[in-house]
Amino acid sequence: MDIQLKRGLLDVCVLAAIRHQDSYGYQIIKDLSPYVTVSESTLYPILRRLETAELLTVRSVAHNGRLRKYYRITQAGQDRLDAFAEEWKEIMAIYQFVVREETDHG
Repeated sequence: MDIQLKRGLLDVCVLAAIRHQDSYGYQIIKDLSPYVTVSESTLYPILRRLETAELLTVRSVAHNGRLRKYYRITQAGQDRLDAFAEEWKEIMAIYQFVVREETDHG
């Protein structure tokens, strides 16, 4: 898969994982695991990039004597998810065209 496409899809997956409630890194990885494998070394740069882009916010909370960072989607992050849903319709139409061509001539 194209690295830029995968990067964009992972960004959207992370936003979707925190859409309904604040979450922290390990929980995000667990929530994504049925759909896509994401390591900590992949997740944390994504979270920083999304925070820099103001698609999520972060707050620290004490948990078992340590600080745990919780991530919350912003309105801009929600807008990005909504835009992705619209973009995906076009991607699926392209996919159906490609598959149809293979089916018709294969």
